[in-house]
Amino acid sequence: MSSKETFIQVKNLKKYFNVGHGATLKAVDDVSFDIKKGETLGLVGESGCGKTTCGRTVVGLYDATEGEVLFDGVNIHNLDRKEKKEFARKAQIIFQDPYASLNPRMTVGDIIGEGIDIHGLYTGQERMERIYHLLSLVGLNKEHASRFPHEFSGGQRQRIGIARALAIEPQFIMCDEPISALDVSIQAQVVNLLIKLQKELGLTYLFIAHDLSMVKHISDRVGVMYLGKMVELTTSQQLYANPLHPYTQALLSAIPVPDPEEGKKRQRIMLEGDIPSPINPKPGCRFAGRCRYAKPECFEQNPETKEVQPGHFVACHLYK
Repeated sequence: MSSKETFIQVKNLKKYFNVGHGATLKAVDDVSFDIKKGETLGLVGESGCGKTTCGRTVVGLYDATEGEVLFDGVNIHNLDRKEKKEFARKAQIIFQDPYASLNPRMTVGDIIGEGIDIHGLYTGQERMERIYHLLSLVGLNKEHASRFPHEFSGGQRQRIGIARALAIEPQFIMCDEPISALDVSIQAQVVNLLIKLQKELGLTYLFIAHDLSMVKHISDRVGVMYLGKMVELTTSQQLYANPLHPYTQALLSAIPVPDPEEGKKRQRIMLEGDIPSPINPKPGCRFAGRCRYAKPECFEQNPETKEVQPGHFVACHLYK
């Protein structure tokens, strides 16, 4: 991975929401990471940790409160309207809900062709050939172009969403929990399709998900978020073999094991205490109230992110 060039740099990114009465929801609070060209960075954490907000700020759907997102060295949050349109060609999104994200009044051909029309890439017969090619890339056929979204299953609709994202030939795709709304039997098919497309088209992914076993399957590196903070970041292999942050250890201990005998041997780490509110959070480590190793300094001082082993970053007072 280190031989690949850095494609996207996220530096001290913050995304805050004013929720009224002087309260601020710190959805993403001082997060930094990079994504190398052609790799998949997985982003995991429980609901409400800020991973989707982070992803949406990285692709420019949300304006950053502070910090930078450098795409090929250019800060995307300083672009004018014309430059934003050009950037949209390079960065696309696959949404979580394949039904809600597709216009029910448009045919599949028009849904996929919308981006092509906006950017003026193809017209006439060339446009239709492009749409047919995209349908074939995602495992559908050209007869599907004249149908409407309600005529498809959830897995097929997500394939249409993937074809739409690919229509304008992007270099980077933010996958926002693209499998969480699908049946388990379909999830692996969609993930394998994403891996195949990445190899064929040289794509770079930010893959946001709950399913830790699926993230391991698709990701080169994985970042773990907790309440707006990045608590651990390393290679997929290293994270699953040697998780350092107490929150990561608890998350990984919850992954189901297919073998019942193996499952009995493994110790599940149960987290106690309530998840604190991301609105006006208290000083100190966000995880301190639920951590079995918490010391007084954890409640007073926010831990700095340190490179504990080569390429393995963790934000925890246990590692000096």
